[in-house]
Amino acid sequence: MQNVPGRFESRTQGRTGTATGLARAPQTPMLDLEFAQLSDCGQVRDHNEDYLGHIIPATPEEARRRGWLFALADGVGGQQKGEVASRSAVEKILAGFRESSPGESFLDLLPRLIRAANEHVHETAAASGTGGAGMATTLVACALRFDRVVVAHVGDSRCYLVRRGHARALTRDHTFASEQVRLGLLSAKEAADVSSRHVLSRSLGGDLVVAAEISEHLLLPEDMLLLCSDGLHGSVEASEMAAVVSQQTDLRIAAQRLVAIANQRDGGDNISVQIIRIRSVERVGMYRGRPYRLR
Repeated sequence: MQNVPGRFESRTQGRTGTATGLARAPQTPMLDLEFAQLSDCGQVRDHNEDYLGHIIPATPEEARRRGWLFALADGVGGQQKGEVASRSAVEKILAGFRESSPGESFLDLLPRLIRAANEHVHETAAASGTGGAGMATTLVACALRFDRVVVAHVGDSRCYLVRRGHARALTRDHTFASEQVRLGLLSAKEAADVSSRHVLSRSLGGDLVVAAEISEHLLLPEDMLLLCSDGLHGSVEASEMAAVVSQQTDLRIAAQRLVAIANQRDGGDNISVQIIRIRSVERVGMYRGRPYRLR
């Protein structure tokens, strides 16, 4: 796919043991994965306010001690410098992950990183002359190690688990419409049609303090994780996403196909996706917060 302003694509699929040099093939069973990512301006906007990032361990030992991290942010449309907010948030998360203590629990680490990213967006807004206001972004991040993934999110960017061809959302949208559905004030169909369906109830940079939603999930070989902005999930149903990524062995082609579908149906927003396929896992148990291998 041709590189053009506002469109960027991973040049490696990121599977350990490939010629990318990112990580060597493991000699013992461990978490092994491949991934692809793609972000596109869409058909209407002339710039991209989405931002993607990832950290791949360089060795099997680093994979066990630190793990993998994937992050996707969507700068809030209509606000000042959404693209700055999304990039600032992702880069802060990545930097914090690199500097974290090896073996630190992701359930403790990700909330701390998101708080730091929220503060960083505020500081960036103040430094840019916006007075600390008007700069915000969504964020969804997943950290993987052994046989588990911890997902953290703020806003309406999503993470799906695709298993045996079926997609299950691991996140819930932080929008006022979604809150009204949870309270029983609107049906899901009504919420999808209201004009305020994209108005966020929670975002990075929106307030001085933000609470990320955190969850932990067991991973199985051949599971897939799909992170995306609302430019994709607003146009493509979860079942369609699951069908595309399950039927396509090349994740780069799957990402291109999903973006193309979203552009054909709408294209009114930036469209971003990260697809992660689990090749193998290292089964572990936990004792007093420390992992031990299961035979």
